[in-house]
Formats: sequence, structure tokens, C-alpha cells
Amino acid sequence: MERTPSDTDEREHPARVTSEADLDQFVESHDRTLLMLYTDGCGICASMEPVVSNVSRETGVSLVFANAREDPPLIERFDVRSVPTLVLFVGGEVVARLADGFVPGEELTAWIDEHTSQSAT
Repeated sequence: MERTPSDTDEREHPARVTSEADLDQFVESHDRTLLMLYTDGCGICASMEPVVSNVSRETGVSLVFANAREDPPLIERFDVRSVPTLVLFVGGEVVARLADGFVPGEELTAWIDEHTSQSAT
């Protein structure tokens, strides 16, 4: 698993994990995590990478990428039927899942804010 020294650096240089175990370790070490499941060659996934990176910096949510094809248990665990699939964790628990293709930054920020504020109450 690629890791960087600080949360700020992680938001600027998102982590990439290659196994379910690495993902679990990453999620456990962050209060709020946004997982983007993608596959190589997916054009929508490629166009979403800068969007989720910007949103991560704006919201303070730690960002991690995982290629769903590299670890098939991720496909089953998160019921991946299309990519990109976004999964939001708060306190290590999944609080929301989104698989709607390309999502503009403003909508993604609102989605994160909605689900992180709900889990805080």
C-alpha cells in the first residue's frame, strides 16, 4: 500500500491499495475515507480521479483508490456492478455508496457533507 507521511499529503497524493487487507488498514487509520473503486481503461473513472482528488482536499476526507479487478473480494464486498463506485466510510463504517457514473464536484461534495453530518448526529 502506498502511504504518505501526513493526512494533508494523502489528500494531495491519494493512496492506492491493491488488496482488501490494505484497504481495511487504510480505513481504520482515518476518521473519514472516500474509496473510489475503478478499473483500468474506464474513461469515466479516469475523468473522476481529479474530481474526487479535489473534493478530498476541499472536504478533508482521506482518499483511496482501488482497482476492483485486482482484488475480486472487493467486487462482492461493495456490490460493484459498475465503475466508478464510490464508498464513504466514517469511523471505519460504510455510511454511503454511490455508483452513478460521472459526478460533478459540487454534487460529490454535497453527498459527502450529507452523509458525514448524518453520521455525526
